[in-house]
Amino acid sequence: MTAPVRSDPTVVNVALGARSYDIVIGRGVLASLGARTAALRPGARVVIVTDDNVARYHLEPAEAALRRGSVEASRVIVPAGEASKCYRVFEQICEAIVASRIERGDLVVALGGGVIGDLAGFAASVIRRGIDYVQVPTTMLADVDSSVGGKTAIDSAHGKNLIGAFHQPILVLADTALLDTLPDREFRAGYAELVKYGLLGDAAFFGWLEANWRDVFGGAAAREHAIAVACRAKAAIVARDERETGDRALLNLGHTFGHALEAACGFSDRLLHGEAIAAGIALAFEFSARRQGLIAMADAKRAIRHLAEVGLPTRMKDIPGPPPTVDQLMELIAQDKKVRRGMLTFILVRGIGAAFIEKGVDAREVRTFLSEKLAER
Repeated sequence: MTAPVRSDPTVVNVALGARSYDIVIGRGVLASLGARTAALRPGARVVIVTDDNVARYHLEPAEAALRRGSVEASRVIVPAGEASKCYRVFEQICEAIVASRIERGDLVVALGGGVIGDLAGFAASVIRRGIDYVQVPTTMLADVDSSVGGKTAIDSAHGKNLIGAFHQPILVLADTALLDTLPDREFRAGYAELVKYGLLGDAAFFGWLEANWRDVFGGAAAREHAIAVACRAKAAIVARDERETGDRALLNLGHTFGHALEAACGFSDRLLHGEAIAAGIALAFEFSARRQGLIAMADAKRAIRHLAEVGLPTRMKDIPGPPPTVDQLMELIAQDKKVRRGMLTFILVRGIGAAFIEKGVDAREVRTFLSEKLAER
């Protein structure tokens, strides 16, 4: 099956009643930022929050689009990278937005990847007790995951995304042309969050990605199709479970292991977020296969093989630098947001496209499994 070729943007609605919003997906849609913003919030002023890498490529086109819509804008630029998801940079962003005299009826525009979306969205959730914001993702990871669903956060010394709030955007503008400037490693890292949707709930989509992933990487119509499929899947889950009290937790497939690995690597370029999630997904599939044979080992190996084929880490030895200890990983896993009354919760799988939430996982079982995987290095 080939992807349909579209000349008009794809629009996916996130159905949340009065807080519903559209995800607009297509090449060149950044040019409509001013018109769409003015239509949603007539007369609103804007502060664009971005990082120094994204600013080089996309800040001026975004500002030009806002001017064409007669939207007044100022800018806040922070250092690129996960290290910016911290108290210090969050404070700088908040103070800069307040200093710009943004009012409650004005807007923040998050122009960047997951780090910027989380930082700007969290700032918008608390400034003047909450102002609206628009997500303009510039990475594959942000297109299919972090820009949709209203999760905003900064990191803690104890783990990833532990300080934050649910705060939905009023618009997500996913211009797939912006992905053309991504380094290959960043695109691959984002692909981990894309393929996750097939692995957790859509076996046919996973099969399609196995056959068409090169076209997704190449920027053909397959890229827009894949992003739209992932966004529809996430929008449906968010509409059912906005605050992750139920099956929205399925979107965390690979994240319990992955977040621990990412934190153990110091939230650094040593292991990008998407790379950590790929390694975490591989661990979740193998753990499921070993745990009372929840999934056939052949199916687990099929999922892991695809991640490795696109160049993502799937084994502990794929992660550069000194390995974490079992104690370190277990301490980080204990801080996972899905932990309830001290009991571990994992997203496991009964097959490709058949993820489920497993509560009350024995920490000793996880420790034994991780010890074995670390010994393979």
